[in-house]
Amino acid sequence: MKLLRYGAPGAEKPGLLDADGRIRDLSAHVVDLANEALLPAGLAALSAIDARSLPLVPAGTRIGPCVGHVGKLVCIGLNYSDHAKESNMPIPTEPVVFFKATSAIVGPDDPVEIPRGASKVDWEVELGVVIGAPARYVGVERALEHVAGYCVVNDVSERAFQLERGGQWDKGKGCDTFGPIGPWLVTRDEIPDPQSLDLWLEVDGRRFQNGNTRTMIFDVATIVSYVSQFMSLQPGDIISTGTPPGVGMGQRPDPVYLRAGQTMRQGVQGLGVQCQRVLACAPAGQAR
Repeated sequence: MKLLRYGAPGAEKPGLLDADGRIRDLSAHVVDLANEALLPAGLAALSAIDARSLPLVPAGTRIGPCVGHVGKLVCIGLNYSDHAKESNMPIPTEPVVFFKATSAIVGPDDPVEIPRGASKVDWEVELGVVIGAPARYVGVERALEHVAGYCVVNDVSERAFQLERGGQWDKGKGCDTFGPIGPWLVTRDEIPDPQSLDLWLEVDGRRFQNGNTRTMIFDVATIVSYVSQFMSLQPGDIISTGTPPGVGMGQRPDPVYLRAGQTMRQGVQGLGVQCQRVLACAPAGQAR
């Protein structure tokens, strides 16, 4: 299944994408794509529904984040060796774990805002892993059984905040709008091998990132198992698994960073495409 959430920000409803690429309304069957709905039993109940029996959602309706009420957005840094090299950082011997604030989460096509004081806003297309069954101290061999599905994540980053403001990555990762997720939550049965997916990202039509999850340093099963040794993972938690090379910080001879008015477009094979317009921060006292 390709599950999604649609509607105005903060009032999204659950839906699914039918075989013809049309959005169908699931709200008569489930309150939201969150919590218990993402457990194996919840997904099995949704998969038993005949999509043709569901009401159609009008074309052009906004698509929101594909998971509601995300408890944790866990990120893995430097998980592609070429990206570690372009970042001038050593290849990790264990997964590098950090967090994005859940307040950063937006829909896949919502604008991304350059924060006040920012000078080095960067892009990172990533494979997102959505947790289904709770995971605590799980082994690698059973780790994928705890995955509900996968989605596209853009781990937008402000490099000066991340690397030049005291050494705390989270400051450059958790700004509002820095976590587009979706468009779809694609259930695990549709992605038999998460280690064979192409990833790509363009800015204003120029391709910067081309990669494949087969070149991850730590694969999805290892990551889920590893994170579960340090914290319990709950239904609807998301792990963003790192980015391939081609980020703005790594461009040569000079880094390239996002500017207001530009457009990012990115995708992961089988998981859909995102597209975000970059906006300047609203002046003090004004809403976005």
